[in-house]
Amino acid sequence: MFPESSRYYDVELATWQTASNQTIVYLQRRFLPSSQRFEIIEEHLVSEGDRLDNITANYLNDPEIFWHLCDANNAMHPDELTAQIGRRLRIPLT
Repeated sequence: MFPESSRYYDVELATWQTASNQTIVYLQRRFLPSSQRFEIIEEHLVSEGDRLDNITANYLNDPEIFWHLCDANNAMHPDELTAQIGRRLRIPLT
C-alpha cells in the first residue's frame, strides 16, 4: 500500500466492521521508535528558511525520507524540527 521509503511501509492494516455492516480498513497505530537506536552520522544546525526535504536531500540523498530525521529526533510533527533556529538535528544512518 505504501512505498518502501514511506514511514508507514511496515505498518499493518486492520479492519473495523460498523453497525451497518460496512468494513473500514485503516492503519494500525505507528509508535515512534526510540531515538537511541539510531546511529547518528552528523548533526545539522537549523538556519532561517531550512526545510526538511532539503536537509534530507543534502544529507541522505532523498528528500522524501524526512521522517528518518523525525524518528531520530523524537518528533511526531515534522515542522517541529525546523521551527527553532539554532536547533541541532541528529542525522541518522539510514
